[in-house]
Amino acid sequence: MSGFVEKPEPVEVPGLTHLHTGKVRDLYRNAAGDLVMVASDRISAYDWVLPTEIPDKGRVLTQLSLWWFEQLVDLLPHHVLSTELPEGAPADWEGRTLVCANLDMVPVECVARGYLTGSGLVEYRQSRTVCGLALPEGLEDGSELPAPIFTPATKAEVGEHDENVSYEEVAHRVGVELAANLRQETLAVYAKAKEIAEGRGLILADTKLEFGLTEPGDDGERRLVLGDEVLTPDSSRFWPADQWQPGRPQPSFDKQYVRDWLTSPESGWDRKSEQPPPPLPEDVVVATRARYIEAYERLTGLAWS
Repeated sequence: MSGFVEKPEPVEVPGLTHLHTGKVRDLYRNAAGDLVMVASDRISAYDWVLPTEIPDKGRVLTQLSLWWFEQLVDLLPHHVLSTELPEGAPADWEGRTLVCANLDMVPVECVARGYLTGSGLVEYRQSRTVCGLALPEGLEDGSELPAPIFTPATKAEVGEHDENVSYEEVAHRVGVELAANLRQETLAVYAKAKEIAEGRGLILADTKLEFGLTEPGDDGERRLVLGDEVLTPDSSRFWPADQWQPGRPQPSFDKQYVRDWLTSPESGWDRKSEQPPPPLPEDVVVATRARYIEAYERLTGLAWS
């Protein structure tokens, strides 16, 4: 069992229809048929949405995504139409709300990995592969891969695990041409973002992207568009380059701090039980918020306010 420890009631806004409450985001549709995406301060770990929020997290994710969308616009278009707050929306939606194109989302989590860690490391230790791709012997936790790899996963419901799948399985599900485009665009985004991060003293170990398809244009073609969020500490692993040391877990600018506390004796929580995790203590909240803000500031070069 997993999911929300305490599932929030959706905020009702005149003119908006609530569609979905996800781990972090709430999704609405406006009268024009566009999607309104609101990033909350919720945080998830081990398939649970925790009862404690991280102040400013939703704003950090939204503003960092907007910054990245602009850095990547020469590669491919994104789904954001406007950052204007819908009429009648609560004031605390400011800075965390995006009005987005209503795309046909591709049901694949598109993951690029340049370093070995996480679920990729688990599979590598068992079979010397990641998503069926053979890797050389001798790699460790945090090792740089010979070249970045595309390791897709199926998108899971709240409380379920995303499941790594082979490229062949993606091609079977969405078609050979679209699968090839997903792989090409994912690796292109990763390469550019990795270069930008390196200029800020950060390693982009891996990232997860989501894509959608537009309606057919005048030429009958559907365009691939970058959707959801992009290159935030929720969807990517950023490591400080000056502390990188293969063979051990790396310091990171993501929610690893929360995961570590949950699995520590201090939390008293048994991950294998069906009991929900406990609230986070204040020091863990403060430290986690600081990591998200530091990631924003180091990547964008802007002060958080």
